[in-house]
Amino acid sequence: MRSKQDGYEVVVVGGGIAGLTAAMILGRSRRSVLVVDAGEQRNTPAAHMQGYPSRDGTPPGEFLAEVRREVAAYGVELVRDRVTAAEPDGDGEFEVTLGDGGRVHARRLVVATGLVDELPDLPGVAERWGRDVIHCPYCHGWEVRDEPIGVLYGRATGIHQALLFGQLSNDVVLFSGAHELADSDLRLLRAAGVRVADGEVEEVVVEDDRLTGVRLAGGQMFPRSVVVVPTRMVPRDELLTKLGARTKDTPAGPFVEVDPVGLTSVPGVWAVGNATGPAEQVVNSASAGYRAGAALNADLIHTDLERAAALLG
Repeated sequence: MRSKQDGYEVVVVGGGIAGLTAAMILGRSRRSVLVVDAGEQRNTPAAHMQGYPSRDGTPPGEFLAEVRREVAAYGVELVRDRVTAAEPDGDGEFEVTLGDGGRVHARRLVVATGLVDELPDLPGVAERWGRDVIHCPYCHGWEVRDEPIGVLYGRATGIHQALLFGQLSNDVVLFSGAHELADSDLRLLRAAGVRVADGEVEEVVVEDDRLTGVRLAGGQMFPRSVVVVPTRMVPRDELLTKLGARTKDTPAGPFVEVDPVGLTSVPGVWAVGNATGPAEQVVNSASAGYRAGAALNADLIHTDLERAAALLG
């Protein structure tokens, strides 16, 4: 790793596809780049990722390993660590502190720290997460088509997930819990062929390493092979908020606000991927990283040329 005195033109915080794509574009532009990755990618529990042309169905770990090899070929440095602090240096640049106690200087930052899915506190959910307990029809829907699917009602998602999965299977049950559904919602559910089960869910039943059903608090059992759960999507945005980045409200809660190329309200700080929104799939995150890397490179070019022009008079 370079010394603090040498520093880097860009430090990328987070080594998922968003951060790695930004690093690739910057590396290809001959920038000095450090990627600091704690290895906490959101899709780690999943056996496969979908919807990425030419890589559809690839295990996430295998995909990222290949991208890391490609990025390193452009001279980008990658370290397994975490950034514990990023502080402005007073000159529009940043001092970055790592978990191992090291410090590096960065002219610009790209924050790609993602988010955490907080799961419902129900027996069986955590152990099956990413397998037969899922949350996204576009990530996992094709793989569970025509199976008996249960959908747990969520305040943020309402009946939306049940309607989406109703397109993929003729056997979908919405577990409404203690929520009283509006007549308009019930009409849509009936039209979609989705049944509604009232009553609190007690557990997701697992037998012989497979999900077998959903049991209500009253004891009623609904055989299911897949359960869709509402997660609370919490961005890992501590670095960004400490730097003063503005946030915006979304149906999933507040997320850091960025412009179309990922620039935050803090000069010199870009944010990409799930740190900026709950719906950034792998392919979207790659696109966001690409745009941010190109915009950041142009920013550095103009900054340096304006300084050089001023010296020339």
